[in-house]
Amino acid sequence: MSNKQKINLAGLTLEGLTNLFTDLNERPFRAGQVMKWIHQRGITDIGLMSDISKRLRERLCEVGEIRLPHILSEFVSSDGSRKWIVEVASGSQVEMVYIPEAGRGTLCISSQAGCSLDCAFCATGKQGFDSNLSVAEIVGQLWWANKLLGNFDQSSPNVISNVVMMGMGEPLLNFNNVINSVNIMMQDSAYGLSKRKVTISTSGVVPAIKKMSGLTEASLALSLHAPNDRLRSQIMPINKKYSIAELLSSAKSYMESLSDSRVPLIEYTLIKGINDHRQHARDLAKLLASFPCKINLIPFNAFEKSNFERPSGSSITNFREILKKAGYTVTVRTTRANDIGAACGQLVGGVSDRTQRSVRYKRTIDKSNESSVKLVGKLATTAERI
Repeated sequence: MSNKQKINLAGLTLEGLTNLFTDLNERPFRAGQVMKWIHQRGITDIGLMSDISKRLRERLCEVGEIRLPHILSEFVSSDGSRKWIVEVASGSQVEMVYIPEAGRGTLCISSQAGCSLDCAFCATGKQGFDSNLSVAEIVGQLWWANKLLGNFDQSSPNVISNVVMMGMGEPLLNFNNVINSVNIMMQDSAYGLSKRKVTISTSGVVPAIKKMSGLTEASLALSLHAPNDRLRSQIMPINKKYSIAELLSSAKSYMESLSDSRVPLIEYTLIKGINDHRQHARDLAKLLASFPCKINLIPFNAFEKSNFERPSGSSITNFREILKKAGYTVTVRTTRANDIGAACGQLVGGVSDRTQRSVRYKRTIDKSNESSVKLVGKLATTAERI
């Protein structure tokens, strides 16, 4: 059997590994052993799995292998955050970011090379879309972060407590691979992360949110960014297909399907003159009145050739205070890793764009920024009317 035909064990869930050993007429508990070697000890050489017989290791080498994505480079921020450039099988490059904080460490993972949704405030979407990442390429980011941070060393503390699918791409447009990946992350035989601390963030792929029930227990974050359909459709084209009402309804159903009591996180990027007015805050509070949630405000992070701007500190404070007075739990995301281009909305990697959006975007910018200026002006005018 050639390497191309071999099963990538790094991308198999516990159920998948169990089925593999059943097919090999071996005992199912071997699945947990192999999973621990890969995801808890960081071993990629099947021959080193010493609690498995030599004969079985030889058979396993015949049908399987452990293949992970490649780390091309690392950038370290002045605030201690790290960004890694990861090369995937398609030849494109994606980014993952580690953010250390007091008492926790968050790893932001990519699910696609590029993104097809083209949200106006996100650098990733301007690159276009190349490919979905495989399970091994998604989980492989966590594997590499553990290795590079020393987590596979038994004498080192586990510094990754949270994983968020908030990197490049729309996770729910890579549904099966993302669901399998987060389930591996939460599997006791693998990384053993709490289901409360593994979060899938979505721009609002409503049919996929509805499918999640019963397939995973991961937490959910909604990229909302506007308090009404008119404004949201202008900055997030997906809203033209799935309205805010549909998004909130599907999310509420998913949260009610979980085995414990949790609420989703509402992500709201504040853009100067676009969605940061006091009235926007009041409208948001009214919109979410019957939707239990937490709200995370994200001051816009500039990226190359974007005409959007970050709101003033007073605008951010006013927005937050209106929501807090309405009874919401509100946090403002601290901008981290801005000096290495790894803040929220800045991830770009290197995408072989199948949609050629990046070419069209560059052509638009080269024409004296006319199209972008018109977009900002149109949105600002709309905001003033609201």
